[in-house]
Amino acid sequence: MKEIILCKYGEIVLKGLNRGTFEAMLVKELQKRLKGCGNFKVYHEQSTAYIEPLDDDADLDLAMERAGTVFGFVSLSRACVVEKNVEAIAAAAKEYLPQFLHGAKSFKAEAKRSDKRFPVKSPELQQLVGGAVLEVMPRLKVDVHNPQVVVRVEIREYGAYLHAGVVRGAGGIPTGSAGKALLLLSGGIDSPVAGYMMAKRGCVVESLHFESFPYTSEQAREKVMELAKEVTVYTGSMKVGVISLTKIQEELVKHCEEQYFTLLLRRFMMRLANRVAKRDGALALITGESLGQVASQTMQALHVTESVVDLPVFRPLIGMDKEEIISISRKIGTFDTSILPFEDCCTVFTPKHPKTRPDLEKVIEQEKKLDVQALEDEAFATLNYRWVSYYED
Repeated sequence: MKEIILCKYGEIVLKGLNRGTFEAMLVKELQKRLKGCGNFKVYHEQSTAYIEPLDDDADLDLAMERAGTVFGFVSLSRACVVEKNVEAIAAAAKEYLPQFLHGAKSFKAEAKRSDKRFPVKSPELQQLVGGAVLEVMPRLKVDVHNPQVVVRVEIREYGAYLHAGVVRGAGGIPTGSAGKALLLLSGGIDSPVAGYMMAKRGCVVESLHFESFPYTSEQAREKVMELAKEVTVYTGSMKVGVISLTKIQEELVKHCEEQYFTLLLRRFMMRLANRVAKRDGALALITGESLGQVASQTMQALHVTESVVDLPVFRPLIGMDKEEIISISRKIGTFDTSILPFEDCCTVFTPKHPKTRPDLEKVIEQEKKLDVQALEDEAFATLNYRWVSYYED
């Protein structure tokens, strides 16, 4: 019996004249993710993408797993496909559906007739499938209000599809549909979540990490690379830039008041990120900042650090509390890596009493003690890149 994966669209069904562009992106992303899973045909029709194995070596389980991380789908179903006639549908219901009903006490049959040319209407199809299941599993009860399992038959253009249970998709909109943005990626909990959330809104996410060797270790850098790799479960791949801030931090310690260290450092980070983003064609910056979470994330501090850039700054976590952020980090698989005890540059030379409500003019006065442009140029010259991907196909 032939099996296939049905991937149902999310909000792109509302995209009007641009819908075809979004559908093409979805199919392209699926094709990329399915490399290494075997030979599949991927196509779309009637608000659904189809993943069809072309030979017996195709790994449908792995394909299902990977399709579940592609942004743009709200649900996935593993289904069998048969000819559009009542005999074939009844036979498939008896043979294919029971495997999904073992251990269940109740079920419900649903039908959807997308191909209106099919002569049997949905209520009759529900009765046909439900009756066929009860023939082979007579102890089951029909519960139309609160069933343990819902079995479905869908009459579509290319055949009749039977499946049971729905796997939740990644949601969002297709990768690349909203342009490219640069994520300031630290080794903490927040920034990987911010990158994931903007990728879910269609951004191609590239990352920039700041290090301060020898004050930060090689293990700290590798921790960040692992975090980036874990985010690529959803983004597919990621370009990660690394810049050294060692000289900048040493100059801050020599010339500036301690209470301004973090703010001045963040301003350098934002300038450098703005510069990298423009060079690489990114249209926005992404940070993991949450309002009031730490001293550098008060409203006044955010104003001071953002004032040095001219690209939009996306802060998808800005209104979230820590528990909400941690919940997402656990869901996407980055939490355990984020809490590994390796320092990042923001923990080096941390002031005992940082400014929480800084005045921009006073911050600028502190910067006048430095050769800002020379320090920025020297740091920018240390920029190097790595590509990471969860999928090693």
